[in-house]
Amino acid sequence: MQRHRIAALLMAEKPIENIIIKGWVRTKRDAKKFSFIEVNDGSCLKNVQIVVDETVPGYSEIKKITTGSALTVKGSMIPSQGIGQKWELQAAHVEIISLAPENFPLQKKRHTDEYLRTIAHLRPRTNKYGSIFRIRSELSWAVHQFFRERGFRYIHTPVITGSDCEGAGELFRVTTLNPPIPMKSKQKIDYSKDFFGTESNLTVSGQLSAEMFALSLGDVYTFGPTFRAENSNTSRHVAEFWMIEPEMAFCDLAGNMDMGEQFIKHLVRFAMDNCAEDLDLFARFVDKNLTKTLENIIYSDFERIPYFAAVEILLRSKETFAFELVPGADLQSEHERYLTEKYFRKPLIIYDYPKTIKPFYMRLNEDEDTVAAMDILVPRIGELVGGSQREERLDVLEKRMAAAGLSKESYWWYLDSRRFGTVPHSGFGLGFERLLMLITGVSNIRDVIPFPRTPGNIDF
Repeated sequence: MQRHRIAALLMAEKPIENIIIKGWVRTKRDAKKFSFIEVNDGSCLKNVQIVVDETVPGYSEIKKITTGSALTVKGSMIPSQGIGQKWELQAAHVEIISLAPENFPLQKKRHTDEYLRTIAHLRPRTNKYGSIFRIRSELSWAVHQFFRERGFRYIHTPVITGSDCEGAGELFRVTTLNPPIPMKSKQKIDYSKDFFGTESNLTVSGQLSAEMFALSLGDVYTFGPTFRAENSNTSRHVAEFWMIEPEMAFCDLAGNMDMGEQFIKHLVRFAMDNCAEDLDLFARFVDKNLTKTLENIIYSDFERIPYFAAVEILLRSKETFAFELVPGADLQSEHERYLTEKYFRKPLIIYDYPKTIKPFYMRLNEDEDTVAAMDILVPRIGELVGGSQREERLDVLEKRMAAAGLSKESYWWYLDSRRFGTVPHSGFGLGFERLLMLITGVSNIRDVIPFPRTPGNIDF
């Protein structure tokens, strides 16, 4: 007999005989001649109640079942005699796959997020984290659905790379050199002895590679892990995270902003339509305003203003900020949240940033002081998307690279794309974990990724 998923069984319209479920025990209580066992198989938030009476073979052993144990149950779905569920499973046979000890770390009480991070291998068995990771799975599929429906091609960009897309230098080095590391001098490592014969690192972005394919296949996207060696222990940073990066040929900044807005609305709407049960948990217990926030994103037209207009709004405000607002500098999260939560009260796209705070590949505007960059800001999170129209003009790109201290020899292949058949093109990056924080109301990025990587922590 085929194993049945609890999610499907709980949606049944009529009783079902001769079914098999397999799952883990959440709770168990014993009466004189009955045991009631709550089992969950991960397919949905709700458990199914198993009713086991003393006539079931091996009942004396069944009474030894503990929280966390794994079972196979055969029986029939019948209308529940209890309150709170439509169906229950009348057991005909119970097989104990494994018994968990009495000190199983997850008991029937609310554990703190801090504690659950120490047992990240078990936390998906809780209601909250089971819901988070089901939503994460569904939204991963929705990403591919969105781009496929619009004719994009999915590109697998390198995880190991010799380039630093962002130019920030916060890179994880990749090496096979063993101590003592060969040195050219007291200051420089001799990378000619290394596996690739040159310095290499884990990628911070698939963008540069995606550009090559956008200039060949048209509209493409990447969706994969990226890495940043930023020594930060805030609730917004992890060392390994997932990025969604579309790149579109023959697309200017306005088209890029349009695509970013459509993409966010699609994912939020998809979550509300397809993850309603799991989302309801967060709306009830994590963020009471979650539904209102998500509906605001779906039904609002995103505001669009230039960077210096945003700065002027902030300077005129009577808000007290922890970080000083400096015109020409990056906006802090508190500045972004003021604009989205208090001033506009909806998502906001800021564009035309000063060139001095943006990477070399962003297209220089006619004023030669700003670039065709854009950030999409959303309430509670701040920046969710960062993107730009790329600099397609070879001579301008070479000057920007020189100003940034980048070697033309190291980026010869990137310059070739501007030398041979260059066209206007644009793209952006959306941090998948920040999207999940927005959609669930969860405030710490460590709680929306299965195994968070942070400074001093590489368990599991």
